[in-house]
Amino acid sequence: MHTLTSIDRSRAERYEHLLQQAEALFTGERDWLATFANAASLLYFSLEEINWAGFYLYKDEELVLGPFMGKPACIRIPLTKGVCGAAARTQQTQVVQDVSTFSDHIACDADTKAEIVIPLIKDGTLLGVLDIDSPLQNRFDELDQRYLEQFAKLIIDHIEWK
Repeated sequence: MHTLTSIDRSRAERYEHLLQQAEALFTGERDWLATFANAASLLYFSLEEINWAGFYLYKDEELVLGPFMGKPACIRIPLTKGVCGAAARTQQTQVVQDVSTFSDHIACDADTKAEIVIPLIKDGTLLGVLDIDSPLQNRFDELDQRYLEQFAKLIIDHIEWK
């Protein structure tokens, strides 16, 4: 059994704690579905001021909805559309402080105001993206990006990709 714990510290210390919890949760589990499901839940219940956390998997030249926590979401996203598509296409993290300014943002949830999307890449191959939304503008910054990229790498390193 895994017990979700929180600490009353700085954001960086909370992220360090999140990474420790993730390491404990993912260790010994190699299945992508189980790991993604637990990762989405861990993020959703650990991060403040978010309304969606989950994964889109790269399949047949598009992103397909994977495990997530939050309201129902768009099922398929072409690489030419949205923040998720941009992250997958460029293979670079996208931080959008105000989604209304992102020209082809896909509004799956009208409450979302800011978004961060981290591409999941293993040995140069795109596997999918980690997508996190917030109902607050300017929610994500460089600190979030740094730690969430570490979180994504932790997931990729723990899963047996076949």
